[in-house]
Amino acid sequence: MTEAEDLIDLLENDVIPEIESFIDDLYEKIAETKNATDEDKTQLAELQELKKEFALLLDEAKNGELDEEECRAIIDEIDMMREEEE
Repeated sequence: MTEAEDLIDLLENDVIPEIESFIDDLYEKIAETKNATDEDKTQLAELQELKKEFALLLDEAKNGELDEEECRAIIDEIDMMREEEE
């Protein structure tokens, strides 16, 4: 598998669905409390922007706009972000 294929797989099957899940959870929390705090609004905006950025990266990877080195660097950066989360 090439780095581009690895990146596409990572984005399609892990990263973007995970972000969508966080967004859904936040919407549920807001719906349950019928109130969105400033923190909720900020977090929601950040998650939506992050999803948009990853979707753009996915399109670039699918269209061959990223070389193998760029794909590897992005994968490494995603891995670091996920490790920091834990």
